[in-house]
Amino acid sequence: TVIRAAVLIQNWYRFTMARIEMRRRYSLSIFQSIEYADEQDQLQLSNFFTFMLDHCTHPDSVSHIFTSPSASQVVDEGLCLAEFEKKIDVPDSYYGPRLSFPLTVKDASALLHAFRNEQLLHARYVLQLLCETRRVLKEMPNITHLSTSYSKEITVCGDLHGNLDDLLLIFYKNGLPSEQNCYVFNGDFVDRGKNSMEILIILFAFLLIYPNDLHLNRGNHEDYIMNLRYGFTKEVSKKYKDHGEQILCLLRDVFSWLPLATIIDSKVLILHGGISDTTDLDFLNALERNKVRDDIHVGILDILWSDPRSQNGCTPNKSRGGGCYFGPDVTAKLFERYNLKMLIRSHEFKPEGYEISHDGKVITIFSASNYYEEGSNRGAYIKLNPELVPRFVQYRVSKHTRRQNLRERVGTIESSALKSLREKIYAHRSELTSAFAQYDHNGTGRISVNDWAAAMESVLQLELPWRMLRSQLAQMNPDGEVDFMSCFYDLKIGQPIKEVQPALVETLCRYRKDLEIIFNIIDKDHSGLISLEEFGQTWKHFTSHLGIDVDDEALDKLVLSIDHNKDGYIDFSEFLEAFHVVHRLEKKAN
Repeated sequence: TVIRAAVLIQNWYRFTMARIEMRRRYSLSIFQSIEYADEQDQLQLSNFFTFMLDHCTHPDSVSHIFTSPSASQVVDEGLCLAEFEKKIDVPDSYYGPRLSFPLTVKDASALLHAFRNEQLLHARYVLQLLCETRRVLKEMPNITHLSTSYSKEITVCGDLHGNLDDLLLIFYKNGLPSEQNCYVFNGDFVDRGKNSMEILIILFAFLLIYPNDLHLNRGNHEDYIMNLRYGFTKEVSKKYKDHGEQILCLLRDVFSWLPLATIIDSKVLILHGGISDTTDLDFLNALERNKVRDDIHVGILDILWSDPRSQNGCTPNKSRGGGCYFGPDVTAKLFERYNLKMLIRSHEFKPEGYEISHDGKVITIFSASNYYEEGSNRGAYIKLNPELVPRFVQYRVSKHTRRQNLRERVGTIESSALKSLREKIYAHRSELTSAFAQYDHNGTGRISVNDWAAAMESVLQLELPWRMLRSQLAQMNPDGEVDFMSCFYDLKIGQPIKEVQPALVETLCRYRKDLEIIFNIIDKDHSGLISLEEFGQTWKHFTSHLGIDVDDEALDKLVLSIDHNKDGYIDFSEFLEAFHVVHRLEKKAN
């Protein structure tokens, strides 16, 4: 009896753990699929700006996206420190770090202490730091060459994405950068997290103090357009209201000078994304990197956006919309050509913080823990010794006063993932309804689970396990058929405006992020106001470029209704707020 009871308990435990693991995996799949779909939209948006240059009545309103900051926008290096000291006063009431150049370890320690206590560095020092960083980066090659010695290990860190706590934890566990403690940070320092600016300040400060011992590679998020979409531009504007535009302008220039790759002992290649069957390191080393945008140069696009796959060959990366999938044969070919032993890359979320692929030749390192949600993943970094044997160090920052158990962590992750997925579903309501109707031959409002799953994938193209997710997304009747309209029951658009046709509401909701970026670029004086003429022209170009069928008359009526004081301008923030998805159940709960 005791043995039978023990077996029953063991089986129950295994079943419970298997279900929890299944929920964890599909939740992470949802997050990653939506993230990649969003990146497709982002690259499509970059193509739209090119389209705008050719079709816009006022091309100067978007041309600045494709050109480096002008001489009038960026202060000359020789005058930088003195110019900002003369023009920007630091008041006595400022209690944060006061930097003097050249920087010392004491300055870096002061920055770390200030940021732990949520203090801001004054704008004058930020601008001076950026000027000095640009000066140092300009002297660096596109591909940095490092060597190990028997007394020195090299630490390689992946994406941080604005998570300051992860960087502080890495320094706590592994020590601060120094001549005896060399670091390579492999891009994507910014966006998504709330402390991108602080991460950059810390990394740039240590770069100035130890230019031979701290090294930075560029990631796909060290980019002006990406920053508009994923939060860094907003962060800078919010923290530095008076000098935000100048800081962003300098940052854009600094990002363009970041090296593209690092090679250790002529054997280990470190770059942000990956490679393709056309990757040529000699060509990359000869590029004028500050004059090239990653979204219009295939070579840069590949090394910043590509992902490894287990299948041989090199195919377009359809999930992200840019770069490629490269197989073991592509890796082997590049290694043979350049006599390499290992490729370390980042760019890709990994639940354990790292992953080894291509028979040990390719390592993905991802250093942002809790990336999608609290408890969603560990972060990790790599220690490389002189024999170039990698050692992985994992960690997870915890903000909870008590440690969550596995069931609680997975529940939080699952809830957040399903919320994001439901918003995606609602934004495609018309297309999904049409797809469902094709299977509903008798007009009953019900279809089989297989047909429901096929319709969901045909419209959303997220490659998710729809049959498994059905119970979370749609109701089923006793006969085993899905009530397909139940997908939309618990959602609605934020502030219903009676002047707007339902189809237009859905379109505006779906392209809300794109519109926010477009109009922030057009709004050069940052007033938050857009003229009706500019709005109408840009919207028509946008819908024309994407092939969206929209009733122009309906849009005109909508815009006129939002122009409350009839001055020919609309408050764009208010306009966007009217088109976001609200979860009805959450609203009731609150």
